[in-house]
Amino acid sequence: MAEAARNLGLTPPMLPRWQRELTEYEHAAFPGNGRVLPAQEELHRLREENKRLRMERDILKKALGVFASKSR
Repeated sequence: MAEAARNLGLTPPMLPRWQRELTEYEHAAFPGNGRVLPAQEELHRLREENKRLRMERDILKKALGVFASKSR
């Protein structure tokens, strides 16, 4: 395997890693061209949700400040 990796211009650990990824993730192995691992997809979704929730929180804080200043 090490010789095959050298012949392909790869580092020796790359081939076993690719083999392991294929075994573990099957359809999600070798991400790229729009394919991502499920964990990466979930992380992206959660980051987007976090961003939206922060924006909503900031809007509510500003609205609270406007209403509090009008009541004085």
